[in-house]
Amino acid sequence: MTILRSQVLGCGAYLPSRIVTNAELAERVETSDAWITQRTGIRQRHIAAEGELTSDLSLRAAESALRNAGIEAGEVDLIVLATTTPDETFPATATRVQAGLGMTRGMAFDIQAVCSGFVYALAVADNFLRVGQARTALVIGAETFSRILNWEDRNTCVLFGDGAGALLLRAAAGDGGSHDRGVLSTHLFSDGRHHDQLYVDGGPSSTGTAGHVRMEGREVFRHAVVKLAEAVDAAIGQNGITGADIDWLVPHQANRRIIDSMGNRLHLPPEKIVLTVDRHANTSAASIPLALAEAAGDGRIQPGHLVLMEAMGGGFTWGSALVRW
Repeated sequence: MTILRSQVLGCGAYLPSRIVTNAELAERVETSDAWITQRTGIRQRHIAAEGELTSDLSLRAAESALRNAGIEAGEVDLIVLATTTPDETFPATATRVQAGLGMTRGMAFDIQAVCSGFVYALAVADNFLRVGQARTALVIGAETFSRILNWEDRNTCVLFGDGAGALLLRAAAGDGGSHDRGVLSTHLFSDGRHHDQLYVDGGPSSTGTAGHVRMEGREVFRHAVVKLAEAVDAAIGQNGITGADIDWLVPHQANRRIIDSMGNRLHLPPEKIVLTVDRHANTSAASIPLALAEAAGDGRIQPGHLVLMEAMGGGFTWGSALVRW
């Protein structure tokens, strides 16, 4: 049976030039490099410059992905941009990227699922490609999370950074087998009862302001371990594989201890886990595509490799995706 698969053509990334180390943060809030590193694995983060918008980061990542794939922007007919920090309340930041690329056809819109945003966006784009409503898609995760942080709250301001990553997909025929290249399956979940454990205390209809991140860190950690395991098990179960079949785990880069727990669950050695949290911190929807771009760019991820992605974010939302590169 012939079916359409969303195959990966290329990936790209962009990180702002300014780097803020733990030592620099320790000069602003009561914390230390040792405290941050021990609890999170984070050593530094990139912070967008004044006037540098989410659309700017997104555009740079999209252009990088197009160069990597060797195709022109005119071939793209779908942009799905995952972000929690859009340029404006409306229109969608994706339309600004569309205009920046000179793309005058197709469709562009945003997805909001916080740190799970890229997995959600990948699932949406994959569905469009598989049913033939688009042929070539840019899936972008981009954040200027520094704009919604309370820089006096040491429990949150040390955790996040800014950046953007992009994946370029194209519909191609496959026979439906697990050896097909492309997106094999996506698995999405949410449970709105956990709103108060991770949220931003602002918004157009509530306060009229952007607000700041509020988080109950211990509760988020506890739920993350359970819910990410659920998402990982869903991907493994649907595709009839085991952890030993996975070539690379590319997790959401929020906390080193959570990442290690998922690697242990899959019995994966550390060298099979793509880790960027030490240098990027938590870039929310951008973290997975940034990690993908790094690992594909340095040659670790090769054509034919089985790549498992997983993430959890505020809402709570969580999910996974399995891709044959």
